[in-house]
Amino acid sequence: MPRIRIGDADIHYEDAGRGPVVFLLHAFPLHSGMWRPQIDLLAREHRVIAMDYRGLGRSGPAPEVATMELLASDAAELLARLGVAHATVAGLSMGGYVALALYRKSPQLFRGLVLCDTRAGPDSAEGREGRHRFAQDALAKGMGWVADQMIPKLLGPNAAEEVVKRVRALIGENDPRGVAAAQRGMAARPDSEPLLKQVRCPTLVMVGSEDSLTPPSISEEMAATLGARLALLPGAGHLANLESPKLFAGELACFIAGLETPRRAQPPPLQ
Repeated sequence: MPRIRIGDADIHYEDAGRGPVVFLLHAFPLHSGMWRPQIDLLAREHRVIAMDYRGLGRSGPAPEVATMELLASDAAELLARLGVAHATVAGLSMGGYVALALYRKSPQLFRGLVLCDTRAGPDSAEGREGRHRFAQDALAKGMGWVADQMIPKLLGPNAAEEVVKRVRALIGENDPRGVAAAQRGMAARPDSEPLLKQVRCPTLVMVGSEDSLTPPSISEEMAATLGARLALLPGAGHLANLESPKLFAGELACFIAGLETPRRAQPPPLQ
């Protein structure tokens, strides 16, 4: 996996295939390795780029707070350095937060937007407090504890054992400092619900039918606001791309194939 220096961080990324660019933004507390099934499938006809956020995967060091704005700036700089002017951007869970922050910063970049198992609204006060407690516990108890806490929330009740093992391995490849930074950053994220009404590129919303962290009802509301199609992935939990990898990749590929050519005119960056 190659690396680019952005500011004081080394950002690791994968860049595979040729064709229209698909940019994948990963979930918490994983890294870009979660996209392996989609990269393998989509890279046959697309250029697929996936990055690790600061402090997660093989990107570092971890900041004190990995804000969505900081991660979006890293994403924009990475794509600029790779010569990418337009991309279909897909974010899952925390990746959806980063995708919305990236749209707020650089809407002209987006050929299409895919929001997967995520939400646009901010945390409640209780939710923010919970994230800060989780950050402290992750530092004190380590990645085994993080995996134990998160796996029942990330996967559906009927997840295959090999998927459970894979997710545990992905989580275990992270550093507690990166996990803590990401939790603090998510706690500080702004309300992006007003932004949904300003999105001008084609959009798709995907969600696992068994997602307990961001239930389908949340995705239904986002899709209605965006005027987007809602793709419900039967039997999948929060990490729908890992529980239903072929169906997820197929929905994404169909969405990309249906994008307008030439691209829609894009608005200037939002202030």
